[in-house]
Formats: sequence, structure tokens, C-alpha cells
Amino acid sequence: MILLRHGQSQFNLHHHATGLDPGIVDAPLTPLGHEQAEAAARALAGEGLRRILCSPLTRALQTAAPVAARLDLPVLVTPAVRERRGASCDVGTCRTDLARAWPHLDMSQLDEVWWREADDEEEHEPDHLFAARIAAFGTGMAGDPDWAHTLVVCHFGFIHAVTGCTLGNGEWVRCRMDEGGRLLAVER
Repeated sequence: MILLRHGQSQFNLHHHATGLDPGIVDAPLTPLGHEQAEAAARALAGEGLRRILCSPLTRALQTAAPVAARLDLPVLVTPAVRERRGASCDVGTCRTDLARAWPHLDMSQLDEVWWREADDEEEHEPDHLFAARIAAFGTGMAGDPDWAHTLVVCHFGFIHAVTGCTLGNGEWVRCRMDEGGRLLAVER
């Protein structure tokens, strides 16, 4: 499995410059972010990937698009790999609007408001819900015979929680699964 962090977003650009949350909901990629997505598509071309799992946040969908086109792979949109909600950019776009913007992708796995759990009314995603989501993802992948040939286009917090790695925008890490079904980073 390969975990790919999305390219630079408008949020990343402004937050890195100021250290403040710029209030950009579901931030799209910058021109540099699009270049990083194209570079990832070229770099991943020979990696034996068979499918792409992707966060429903716009910056991830925009990063997955050139990879999917270059590798002729389906993109499976799943909220399980979304970012931990802690900033304005982690508030998503409702399913109806995503389906209009990305008509070729199946958004049926999403609730209309998919970035909140039913019992989660806090501004930030609580630790226990985030940990449960990460654990459920790992368990699901452990039982998936195609896990080793999967690209997951996701986010800094998700990748860090799964692997302990700190990746920059457009960077990726290959993972292996240990005997207990945990994903471990093996190379960048």
C-alpha cells in the first residue's frame, strides 16, 4: 500500500505563511499542488497499483485525478481516509455538491454531511473517534486481498496516525502490514 499526501492546498499556502487558520473550507489545490499531483502520477506509474482510495476533501480528489488518469485506475471515494477535523480546510463539501463537481465518481459511500460522526458535535474530531476510524481502516485493509496494490490519497494527520511519518505535500510512503494487521512505513 502507498499513502500519498495531497498536493499543496490554498490552506497550506496561507497557513505556512502566517501560522493562522485562513478560514478556507475544503481548500482546493494551488498551482504548485497541481504540479505535485502530476509529479506523483509520473512517479507512481510503475508501482503496480490496481486502485485508488481517496478522501472526499477537494484537495485529495484533485490530487487523485491525474494519478487515476495516468494509471487508468478507478477512484473509490471513502470518508474513512479523510483528515482529522481540526482546521477550516477539514470541513468538507456536502455529498450533493461533490457529486455535481465530480460526476464520474461514486459518492454513495458518503452521508450528505460526511465529515462529522453522528455523535460528534465538537469543532474538532475527538481523539476516540479519530482513533476508532484509523483502527477500522487498518482492520478493513488487513482483510482486503488487494491492500498491497492500493494507493490511498489522504492527509497529513491520517498518514501520521497510521505510520508515524511526517510527509510534505505531494510526498508518499510505502507501507507493509505486520503480523497483527498494522500498517508500517517501509520507504519514502
